[in-house]
Amino acid sequence: MRKLGFALAGALLTVAAGSAAAQEIRIGLQEDPDVLDPARARTYVGRIVFTSLCDKLVDIDPKLRIVPQLATSWSWNADNTVLTMKLRDDVVFHDGTKFDAAAAKANLDRSRTLQDSFRKGELASISKVDAPDANTLVLTLKQPDATLLSQLTDRAGMMLSPAIFNDKDANAVGRNPVCSGPYKFVERVQNDRIVLEKFDKYYDAKSYNFTKVTFLPIPDTTVRLQNLRSGGLDILERLNPSDAPDVKKDDRLHFSSVAGLGFQEIVFNQNNGERAKNNPFRDERVRQALSLSIDRDAINEVIGGGIYEPANQAFPPASPYHSDKFPVPKRDVAKAKALLKEAGMTQVKAELAYGNNTTTAAIAEMMQAMARESGIELSLRPTDYAALLSQMHAGNFEVALRGWSGRPDPDGNVYPFVTCKGALNDGQYCNAKVDELLNEARKVPDEAKRKVLYEQAEAIIQKEMPDAFLYFQPWPFAMQRKVKGFLPYPDGMIRLKGVSFAQN
Repeated sequence: MRKLGFALAGALLTVAAGSAAAQEIRIGLQEDPDVLDPARARTYVGRIVFTSLCDKLVDIDPKLRIVPQLATSWSWNADNTVLTMKLRDDVVFHDGTKFDAAAAKANLDRSRTLQDSFRKGELASISKVDAPDANTLVLTLKQPDATLLSQLTDRAGMMLSPAIFNDKDANAVGRNPVCSGPYKFVERVQNDRIVLEKFDKYYDAKSYNFTKVTFLPIPDTTVRLQNLRSGGLDILERLNPSDAPDVKKDDRLHFSSVAGLGFQEIVFNQNNGERAKNNPFRDERVRQALSLSIDRDAINEVIGGGIYEPANQAFPPASPYHSDKFPVPKRDVAKAKALLKEAGMTQVKAELAYGNNTTTAAIAEMMQAMARESGIELSLRPTDYAALLSQMHAGNFEVALRGWSGRPDPDGNVYPFVTCKGALNDGQYCNAKVDELLNEARKVPDEAKRKVLYEQAEAIIQKEMPDAFLYFQPWPFAMQRKVKGFLPYPDGMIRLKGVSFAQN
């Protein structure tokens, strides 16, 4: 309600302030981002903020093709083990220092070596980084890596000013990130707002029309939509699907959605810390039983408004790596009970942790009711999503719901989650054969051959079930009708280039 009151007051101020206020765009987020340090960040909403704050070496276009950003061109040597990138020469960081190959090297080396970096696995194929001149960056690999360019379109390729790197204070970057994007960091009030302002020295500043960007985390989907209708927000991400019909009928609003690359999944803690030791989900039969208890079609119809397409693998239907060999399981309570009996359990008790927002809470409650019919009693633990990810990494969970925004290259949707030392393998599942297959898939550029390797790995993963997929994540956006030029991308990012407010 405090957020709503703020929004209503803000709407009145907009009228009074006139054209000056029109230069601010306010974006409603479903959660509060975690740390604003690309090397140490994990959240989807954090990536939305980074999209305006931090340029990357390369980016993607709406068709998922890799396109230049800070790198203007790139080329491989004959055996695909050396990547040479040519860099822009007209870029400065928000602190006024110049971006060049030495700065890019410092960023990549930091992401590869920082103790708690989540980018280590994404850059693991790199053996060394060289900067032979100011505009040339050379990455030498241990072996061919078909995923590397795709990794550099996201946080692994984001560039910060090396002047802020502080070995004695690992949190310094996150408190005051200094990047080279179109907007620079102003302030953050935890769980309330993140404020950016336009960086006038940005090389393409003319393409950005807002002087200020404010991100407002509002987990309640109803309140988030009320803020949009009242004028307190201009854009919101992840509209509740059940609200889509009303938004489409509202002449003041516009609905825009795109099929995404990611998924919502159930993660089981098998080997991470003390809470894994007595976790009933250490038994794969119990994991399979919970999966069979869930009616994915019902989640799609009741909560997803028909746009939460049921899932049973890491690759969405739009991906060439999506496989028809792994159909979505239909709910089967009898088989679930039989699996529990086979495991020597007639009733299972466990805690389900999840991000405390309207949509995920509804899914958790539906899962709880469905699982109970099979003999699985789930107690619910809602928590702030960024805190949930931190707790999962530390092993403080038994079973949890986790969303993933997806990556253009298939490796990004599977490798970090299921390899033995994967950066996002919170349940610490480990199978040497899966590692072997996924490491081989990283080296193979041929699409058909890669797909075979992924299918072989997926066959093992389907049986052992370190995680269970619920649905493929779409990106439904809603915005005020005055917002012009916004184009949704399959990665779910909000790109403000060319976006403006219509003139009255």
